[in-house]
Amino acid sequence: MRVVVGLLLLLLGLCGSGAQGEAGGLGEVAEINQNTDPKHAAEESTEQTTEQTTSDIWTELRALRDMVVELNVHVELLQRENSVQATELVSLESRLTSSESKTSDLEKENADLQTRLSSSESRIDQLERENAEKPKVAFYTALTDAGFVGPYNTDITLKYSKVFTNIGNAYNPSTGFFTAPVKGVYNLQLTVMGYHTGTTAVDVYKNNQRIMHNWEHNNNVVPEYFTNSLVLELTAGDEIHLVLPSGYSIYDSSDNYSTFSGSLLFTL
Repeated sequence: MRVVVGLLLLLLGLCGSGAQGEAGGLGEVAEINQNTDPKHAAEESTEQTTEQTTSDIWTELRALRDMVVELNVHVELLQRENSVQATELVSLESRLTSSESKTSDLEKENADLQTRLSSSESRIDQLERENAEKPKVAFYTALTDAGFVGPYNTDITLKYSKVFTNIGNAYNPSTGFFTAPVKGVYNLQLTVMGYHTGTTAVDVYKNNQRIMHNWEHNNNVVPEYFTNSLVLELTAGDEIHLVLPSGYSIYDSSDNYSTFSGSLLFTL
């Protein structure tokens, strides 16, 4: 654009120099024509036409110059607008880059959460399988509705005939034996009632070995109780049963005073 403006100004300058030369020449011709005859009238008319044409050219050149100036103003405005738009574009690109970075971070966090969720689900599945495979053992029984049991002249195995809970079927009411189905740690409890004057006792046997002796002496008609619990490590097949020693008695009724219960705490 600057080159075009320079060329136009150069053209204006050349036209101005030509016009001045022609004006000087016409003046001399006019002085000569005053001393010549009328045959030069046609040449004077031609010179006047040339002067008019030169004036028109100057007018058009000025109009072109104004158009160039106006165009230059528009170009500067466009350049400014382009500069503003370029700045906005840079800002948008920066914001886009920031958004893409945030999106990438969110995608990474989402992938991490998905991994953790998958790991948690896998762990839950594993625990559910382990829980499903883990044997469930629990029983709760009461002795009898008959009242007094004993005293006898020999030791007898107590058969707790009223079975309320027997998950895993590890307790056998026909024999009075609890048999450990798996190796683990078991919790066992017993409650014994003695009634009227006399002595009450119950022994705990593991297989054929007595591991606990419990007794209570009652000197009046007030019922006497004792209770006890054991935590035992048992191997699969180990048996637990309760024994009423000779010379002792125990009491139970429909109120279930004398009970025997147990459960598996955890396997080994």
